[in-house]
Amino acid sequence: MELSQEQTLRYSRHLIMPEVGVDGQKKLMQAKVLLIGAGGLGSPNALYLAAAGVGTLGLVDFDRVDHTNLHRQVIHGTKDVGKLKIESARETIADINPNVKVIPYNQSLQRDTALEIIKEYDIVVDGTDNFQTRYLTNDACVFLKKPNVYASIFRFEGQSTVFNPGNTESPCYRCLYPEPPPPGEVPSCAEGGVLGILPGLVGLIQSTETIKLILGEGNPLVGRLLLFNALEMSFRTMKIRRDPNCPLCGPKPTITELIDYDQFCGIRGGEEVADDKQEIAEITVKELSEKIREGDKFTLVDVRETQEYQIARIPGSQLIPLGEVAQRANELDTAEEIIVHCKMGGRSAKAIGILQEMGFRKLKNLKGGITAWSEEIDPLVPKY
Repeated sequence: MELSQEQTLRYSRHLIMPEVGVDGQKKLMQAKVLLIGAGGLGSPNALYLAAAGVGTLGLVDFDRVDHTNLHRQVIHGTKDVGKLKIESARETIADINPNVKVIPYNQSLQRDTALEIIKEYDIVVDGTDNFQTRYLTNDACVFLKKPNVYASIFRFEGQSTVFNPGNTESPCYRCLYPEPPPPGEVPSCAEGGVLGILPGLVGLIQSTETIKLILGEGNPLVGRLLLFNALEMSFRTMKIRRDPNCPLCGPKPTITELIDYDQFCGIRGGEEVADDKQEIAEITVKELSEKIREGDKFTLVDVRETQEYQIARIPGSQLIPLGEVAQRANELDTAEEIIVHCKMGGRSAKAIGILQEMGFRKLKNLKGGITAWSEEIDPLVPKY
């Protein structure tokens, strides 16, 4: 492979660095990197890996661009709202560097396709936002001995490390997190928010580690977890070691094939499995609207956070944030029907479980939460 005149100009600032040079740039141009997710973390990775000249980028994502993505997912623009993220990302990458081959996968990473997809790439960059896909990505990379450049973000904090199954000293994601947290315990970015700049900062750490792995230069984050706090503008590094009892990468593995990750993470059919002794009844937004119109007697409890309540609310709702439900249950009447809602239905289901344990019985969960209310009943209620 010889660099064209255009490529020599494009990558000239790389070529004059002894750590990269012509040979290193050729390594980048021949590399194949798979990005799992084209969102907050995937955006900066795709932008900078493409600009650096990584020859082939695979993009795995099934979602479409939404207005709520735009403050952090910088590979997409306002004109892209409604487009598939992989299509929007492919167009942006083509503008940044037409030399890069983009292979789009319009799907979520699934157990039956993960090994087939990942085996075609040199390095995997994990930009996912759920535990099922993180464990699936990790397990598939261990089986295929592919480096997994991991990161996660929440509000003002992020973390990143490199899991490299080809290194006998490297831990895997299961060594760091042997078990997933209980469903609903860790809020998503949609529930807890994220500083728009944060995925850019953390995503570029992933890109840097990816390029180092391709070049074979520097000291990668293998066996080290980098923790970043944007509020304090602080970085600290924590050593992580391979677990000798790890069921996946330990000397006596008990996980020898990809498993049901929804079940492993306590998810059933895309919904959280409620630890309930009773079935959780649901009510639709249309049924709730009818009850309000008919003047039925009931209590509508909103278990979102105060700042969310300030953005949008259903008229007549009473705010009791999820973390305060147990302490403030005395504000509710056990004899009265109580309808509980949050943004989309997950937190309210958890609140109902708490109230059930305290003896409440006349409980219903608002299906789809205030998001469904905005979409189906009152579009003047802002979506966020």
